[in-house]
Amino acid sequence: MRGFTRRLVAVAAAATAVVATAPTPAQAHNSNSSYVKVGYFTQWGIYGRDFQLAKVQKSGAAARLTHLNYAFGPVTADGVCASADPWADWQTPFSDANSVDGAGDVAGQPIAGNLNQLAELKKKNPRLRVLISLGGWTGSAYFSDAALTDASRKKLVASCVSLWLKGDLPGLPAGVAAGIFDGVDLDWEWPGSDGNAGNVVRPEDKRNFTLLAAEFRAQLDRLGKANRRHYDLTAFLPAAPAKIAAGFETGKIFKYLDFGTLQGYDFHGTWEPRTNQQSALRVPGGAPDNPDFSAENAVNAWLAGGAPKRKLVLGLPYYGQGWTGVTGGGSGLFQPAAGPAPGVFGAGTEDWKTLKNLPAQGYTVHRDPRAGHAWLFDGNTFWTYDDPAALLQKTLYIRMRGLGGAMMWSLDGDDENATLTRTVSLGLF
Repeated sequence: MRGFTRRLVAVAAAATAVVATAPTPAQAHNSNSSYVKVGYFTQWGIYGRDFQLAKVQKSGAAARLTHLNYAFGPVTADGVCASADPWADWQTPFSDANSVDGAGDVAGQPIAGNLNQLAELKKKNPRLRVLISLGGWTGSAYFSDAALTDASRKKLVASCVSLWLKGDLPGLPAGVAAGIFDGVDLDWEWPGSDGNAGNVVRPEDKRNFTLLAAEFRAQLDRLGKANRRHYDLTAFLPAAPAKIAAGFETGKIFKYLDFGTLQGYDFHGTWEPRTNQQSALRVPGGAPDNPDFSAENAVNAWLAGGAPKRKLVLGLPYYGQGWTGVTGGGSGLFQPAAGPAPGVFGAGTEDWKTLKNLPAQGYTVHRDPRAGHAWLFDGNTFWTYDDPAALLQKTLYIRMRGLGGAMMWSLDGDDENATLTRTVSLGLF
């Protein structure tokens, strides 16, 4: 096992070194790959994180993705799609330095904001497909109401098609943003079970999710027939067996979905009083919880329910979960902790681009190659995370199991060289 660990780390180091000599965006090989590589871009990342779509382009990440999911568009209490932040979406101007094409926005142009940058990104990367992600953790409160009846489903989908696909933005000429989005990603968190506090939840959500997916598929296909193109429909899907059982007809929904992305992270976190893994491939030996969560358990649960393996896309984290005040010694794993570790943007979580520097600050990197996870520990503070070696192992798992590809949450956690995205691309060539 130690020999395998050394080989895995050596291969990951070699893969990371390839970043310096990787193909230019125009030459990037994975645009022809049979695997999907989905990266989430967060609408709000342009603020405190100072992460613009220009960085997705300049880092080389865009050339190595097949899909970019723009997160998020909420479902309102009126049962329609809306913008969570029109300023970010189509109003804020970008400077030369922060524009994908290097030319800043000017007064009087049809639209600005992230949507205009997405259009520029697609011009640079013609094979990249851009999807609007609906819902998310804080935007799913009213999905259940909107999916309740045939009429409410038709209303919701029609509003989404109008706003995001036909590009009919409020207060602007009709169709001003047409052609920017190539489909819809359903991030209903979660049908039939609790998500964010205050979400409407019904037992009927399980059936209604299928019916909502069917309605999206029907309206997207009608629009596609008129435009002579295909619009993608995807969904973000849970790892927990209880949430799968409560909210999804696993053998039916993939009739309507191009693929589904599985939550391969947040298995454990600082809402718990002891350290643990957040994204292991398999349940580690000595894990205190039985049953426990893992990527493989999630994949197996969906396959057992009838999901086609080539439509399952494994989610990968570009961040870590951290605890501080850890006692018990050893490697720090499965030990009691005082609370969440400090983070740049919030307690208990940290971007990989920050975590990668911790070994130089006294942290030791630990690995469990059988379980497929890594962590950092300095005797007091513990971080569970995925580094290039862990991601490479997961891409090998994706290939071995015949899955459809990888999804990454989220692109702003990567470094300026897009090291993690390049590693995933190299693994899923």
